[in-house]
Amino acid sequence: MSMALSLDQLNTAPSAWLLQQLGGLYEHSPWIAEQALQQRPFVSLAQLKHAMAQVVTAASREAQLALVRAHPELAGRAMVSQALTAESTGEQSRAGLSECSPQEFERLQQLNSAYNERFGHPFIVAVRGPRGDGLSRQQIIATFERRLHNPVNTELSECLRNIHRIAEIRLDDKFGMVPALGNEVWDWHEALAQFSDPGYRENGQLTVTYLTEAHQACAASLRERMLACGFDTVTTDAVGNVVGRYRASRPGAPTLMTGSHFDSVRNGGKYDGRLGIFVPMACVRHLHQSQQRLPFDLELIAFAEEEGQRYKATFLGSGALVGQFDGRWLEQSDAQGISMRTAMMQAGLNPQDIGSLQRQAKDYLGFIEVHIEQGPVLNELNLPLGVVTSINGSVRYSCEITGTACHAGTTPMSRRNDAAAAAAELILYVEQRAGRDADSVATVGQLLVPNGSTNVVPGRCQFTLDMRAPANAQRDALVDDILAELRRICERRQVRLSLEETMRASAAPSAPAWQARWEQALNTLGAPIHRMPSGAGHDAMKLHELMPQAMLFVRGENAGISHNPLESTTNCDMQLAIETFSMLLAQLAAELQPV
Repeated sequence: MSMALSLDQLNTAPSAWLLQQLGGLYEHSPWIAEQALQQRPFVSLAQLKHAMAQVVTAASREAQLALVRAHPELAGRAMVSQALTAESTGEQSRAGLSECSPQEFERLQQLNSAYNERFGHPFIVAVRGPRGDGLSRQQIIATFERRLHNPVNTELSECLRNIHRIAEIRLDDKFGMVPALGNEVWDWHEALAQFSDPGYRENGQLTVTYLTEAHQACAASLRERMLACGFDTVTTDAVGNVVGRYRASRPGAPTLMTGSHFDSVRNGGKYDGRLGIFVPMACVRHLHQSQQRLPFDLELIAFAEEEGQRYKATFLGSGALVGQFDGRWLEQSDAQGISMRTAMMQAGLNPQDIGSLQRQAKDYLGFIEVHIEQGPVLNELNLPLGVVTSINGSVRYSCEITGTACHAGTTPMSRRNDAAAAAAELILYVEQRAGRDADSVATVGQLLVPNGSTNVVPGRCQFTLDMRAPANAQRDALVDDILAELRRICERRQVRLSLEETMRASAAPSAPAWQARWEQALNTLGAPIHRMPSGAGHDAMKLHELMPQAMLFVRGENAGISHNPLESTTNCDMQLAIETFSMLLAQLAAELQPV
């Protein structure tokens, strides 16, 4: 086995020799490494990976297609004739593609043929997968079948993303780099995902809602793992948050808070929220094993509830810490008629103690949160991490339009008061109006014609409005325009309108000093810096009301999809997030050390 390359060799070795070592990272395409190496020296492999991805992004579409076509089909003719490159041979063998059953081999040939006919290039997937230890043949075939239905441009982007992932794994292999912490955090996610609510667990789906048996099992698992990582104390508070504290090197030190939530949406993904719990845990374990203490307490909170799935009480876990637990929530009942108060008491919690959970700003340095992006931006830009500039403010409405239900065959078009048509007209305006603003979004997420029939003009239409923007003024202008247009539509169509505001949350701009700390950590590691707003709500937006906050996003796979079983990220991206978090802690410790 050849010796692993070093960062010093990367920066000082003759270009011709180095290109021989790196030319196979991208299949039959040494031009990518050749152009990227012109940017030497590199601070880290993360910087080299980004440089190579930029070379591909800057290339023409023809060059990108040639890169894709340079790759072999999965279990195709090149494998059968043993004409694959050494790298591809190892990767396809590792995935077991050389051991396909006759039925699997036949199915792959059918998919190869259909895919080539539709897209004009081979199907590309990083067969070593997001953890780097290989996808199963069943996973590969399922991915093949799913992506066969993608739009052409979407699929080209997905192929290029997988090519970058292949190159990343090959590069790490050449340098002997194993993302050991990323692998462990990957495994922690898999272990926690075994707990799921009844009705979903049996179908292999992840659903963890507030204070169910699965939720309490997650909390117990997190407590146990926090203690194993070296936290000095781990407790469960009155709303079910799991709170770990790693003590400072001296008593009376201020506290840095971090964390995220461990509940999930129904049939959701494994990383939403949980990544922001496990990344700090990995960092604390390293500190504990190294017998290192920081000049500040680190408080990690696994928030018990953020999604509002069982009860209408979104951000219950983090809201309690800023004094925003609404006592009326306790009387809410779930679909089975169990009140929140009863659920809490059955879980051994005491609702009377909730008021004591409120934190005091003077005790805290701030709040930082790591979270999977839940969107396509980092994926499309080939960037592993993003620094959040602001969490969007949002307003939600429940709406109902009432017209006249009448016979669809006998009522002339000019005589109709169609409630659904009014809603449809608004939907198109919502899309157009939000598109005029940078970073504004607006969605009609639910749309219902109660008791509708094929042969009846809709007399009622119910729908929801969700409007978000990075600043309150921008959000309010969006809301005002959309509601004004809705009223004009209803007046013109002579239908009645009913509106109920169901949620209003202020925008949460990142504290400049904490955003700068994330950026400084990334810069020290040689990782690219990309600033971006968060369209989704997070626990950080609640803590923002009490203390300065800033977030770090981690790229998601599969076009960044979230709230979906396909939600995923890679061991390398998680490794870099852990290293960035650790670097921020180290740099903050240096800031706070007495001169």
